[in-house]
Amino acid sequence: MLATLETGLVSVIRTFALAVALAVGCALACNTPSIPIPPPERDAVVFEHDDADGTATFSYRADLDYSFAVVYVFNRTQGLGIIDTARGDGSVGPTARFPADIGDQIQITFELDDQLAGICVPMTEGTPLSVCDL
Repeated sequence: MLATLETGLVSVIRTFALAVALAVGCALACNTPSIPIPPPERDAVVFEHDDADGTATFSYRADLDYSFAVVYVFNRTQGLGIIDTARGDGSVGPTARFPADIGDQIQITFELDDQLAGICVPMTEGTPLSVCDL
């Protein structure tokens, strides 16, 4: 009888140990590091500027890295900006108009889950030729 009790106890301990090992393995598998999203490309940025009212719109070509990202377009010079959402193909815009003059520093940031990727470019008509001198 004692041998049967010991065998049953060993079986329960093994089952418990296996369950704990599986739980720990699953928890670690769910916490694998994510691949960071790349920074936006300067040559994918397009602005349309309206001199008459001092506003602009922002567009970004399709890039699957940014699918459904929250997009922040912030005029660092004037302290104003807009928030938009990238489409499923990662493209953005044209956005709503935001205050901007030629030469203003525009910070563009894409947010996906807990990751941010951004670039600062000077406002220009069309595609900026450089990045901001910060």
